[in-house]
Amino acid sequence: MNSFKKKNVELPLSAVWLTNSISEYKGKQDIYTKQTPQVLKTLFETALIESAESSNRIEGVTIDRARLKPLLIGHSRPRDRSEEEVAGYRKALDLIHKKYKSISITPEIIQEFHSLCRNESWDAGKWKEKDNDIIRKNPDGRVEVIFRPVSAAKTPEMMEQLCLSYEYSISQLKYPDLYAVACLVLDFLSIHPFRDGNGRVSRLLTLLALYQHGFMVGKYISIERIIENSKETYYENLNKSSQKWHDARHDVIPWLNYFLGTVLTAYKEFEIRARNINSLRGTKKELVIQVINSQHGEFTISDIERACPSVSRVMIKKVLLQMHKARKIKGIGIGQSARWKRMVY
Repeated sequence: MNSFKKKNVELPLSAVWLTNSISEYKGKQDIYTKQTPQVLKTLFETALIESAESSNRIEGVTIDRARLKPLLIGHSRPRDRSEEEVAGYRKALDLIHKKYKSISITPEIIQEFHSLCRNESWDAGKWKEKDNDIIRKNPDGRVEVIFRPVSAAKTPEMMEQLCLSYEYSISQLKYPDLYAVACLVLDFLSIHPFRDGNGRVSRLLTLLALYQHGFMVGKYISIERIIENSKETYYENLNKSSQKWHDARHDVIPWLNYFLGTVLTAYKEFEIRARNINSLRGTKKELVIQVINSQHGEFTISDIERACPSVSRVMIKKVLLQMHKARKIKGIGIGQSARWKRMVY
């Protein structure tokens, strides 16, 4: 496929540094995964919830946060279309977690991921039937085409070529592993093979390929959440690297650097959270207080949730209010955008 047509690839120093840093964290991966089972379980469940929530929310699919845990970890059944799609993403994650060693990256598995994500929609698992331009709506109301993906007619052939090119590149050690994964995802998004759900499938493809190369961080830290938190940069670098893609004259590096930065961010967070959870002791209330007291600058309730995955949001809110009443922290803003800050006297 187009990104795999490049010969004699020379990585800039930025990409080399990022790749080496990730490799160092990968080398320490076993240390983190030898935590107590409960620590790994809480990290895994938190990542599962955040991944399903963020990957769908990026595409405009949202559900009530109170429904996430019952739907994704409990046995609650979906109540509407949005919940079906979020639950479907979780099923795709389950498939990857359980069978990543035996799954081959083929057009068929990519269609299966889409079928799970779209969950009984009429287009589930089907290549697009019509061409689909990537557009941007300008403030003045004008609609601008920023990228024209592969046509619907050529999509099946191009997806076959992409999977073969990726398989050949890794079997022949043509490119560094992380470079090959980044190219796989970039080419997939440039083909844009489905009518809807391409972003979600690309993130599942990312996890699968990373797992197969031994980069297991996405099992315990939500890469999808990190992408959501940096989605403007995500789209900016994707747009840069997709220019001239059809002629294979595109520049992979902007996308590669973003991709590597995302993986490195996940590994750094994994190290911090694994250490924190293993060192914290006491009641759930005491755990929350310890985490709040360790915060520097402003923080959100979601920051505390991620650091205390075994503690409910209700308990965290209760502790925040108690500490606010005791003038140990102050609130900034209201509603979903509310932030907190420790009081220093």
